[in-house]
Amino acid sequence: MAVKRIKLGNREISPDSPTFIVAELSANHKQDINIAKESLYAIKEAGADAVKLQTYTPDSLTIDCKNEYFQIKEGTLWDGRTLYELYKEAYTPWEWHYELKELAEKLGLIFFSTPFDKKAVDFLETLEVPAYKIASFEITDIPLIEYTASKGKPIIISTGVATLCDIEEAVKACKRVGNEQYILLKCTSSYPAPLEDVNLKTIPNMAETFDCLVGLSDHTKGISVPIAAVTLGAKLIEKHFILDKNLDTPDREFSLDPKEFKEMVKAIRNVERALGKVSYELPPSVKKSGLKFRRSLFVVKDIKKGEIFTEENVRSIRPGYGLHPKYLKEILGKKARKDIKKGTPLTWDLID
Repeated sequence: MAVKRIKLGNREISPDSPTFIVAELSANHKQDINIAKESLYAIKEAGADAVKLQTYTPDSLTIDCKNEYFQIKEGTLWDGRTLYELYKEAYTPWEWHYELKELAEKLGLIFFSTPFDKKAVDFLETLEVPAYKIASFEITDIPLIEYTASKGKPIIISTGVATLCDIEEAVKACKRVGNEQYILLKCTSSYPAPLEDVNLKTIPNMAETFDCLVGLSDHTKGISVPIAAVTLGAKLIEKHFILDKNLDTPDREFSLDPKEFKEMVKAIRNVERALGKVSYELPPSVKKSGLKFRRSLFVVKDIKKGEIFTEENVRSIRPGYGLHPKYLKEILGKKARKDIKKGTPLTWDLID
């Protein structure tokens, strides 16, 4: 059974905690550390809980080869390039990690990363990161998952290209090395992802199937999908962040700028407030004024003492100061104890 309360830095992620919101910097620094640093300030201002990098080199992901196997040509944003060329543009220099981690922590952001090989894990261990992310395309790299999970830190696993069996194998890999601190992220690894391919209803099913915390790594445009995911139980939202959409970066098309990210965070927090808890008790706002506008029994024509109550002189109307409408049949045919003016709420002391 997976751990349902996971400590990530100074935050706890649990079924009852606020949604943990991660800004993925990814390739959106354009190989400029100053853009990366400015992005961290903007990420903090936008309300994120954490910033995540990707820790790899082009050579740790692929080889510099131009034959057909390494050409990108599947109708993606990056068609016409080789894998090596893309990763060379997109990777985050390792020497930046120290400065970015220091700045992130100074700003109160949790800093962690996605390693893509054992060397990256060892490097991130020297930075004492509080958690690791396994990328969607690495979910079948069971040796990498085992090695990463063996460090005893929370493992966040994206499932963007995973079958049910792939997810099961990844979870088993964590358990084999004694790590029950895993969070699965529903993900669709298309860039940008079409809405009809997202299948958010998988989130509660995934939580039930694997008995663990579940979140969303989102590649759709806009903020609707992350907000909807929270209503279905997502406890971690990861979204790509870009300082300025005028920056020509590989991930620009499915990233949020500071204004959009801030709107997403605000909307998620509002949704959390609205979700509340299972309750049939009337909230204070309703008790204060709402009850007054319910229906109740009122005298709607002047009635003399001894006159009989009928459907002509007593009705169920708003507001709610009189007797409950369920008593109408019981009251009809009885006599007025005294003169009653039109507009008087009917109460038991007026009835003989």
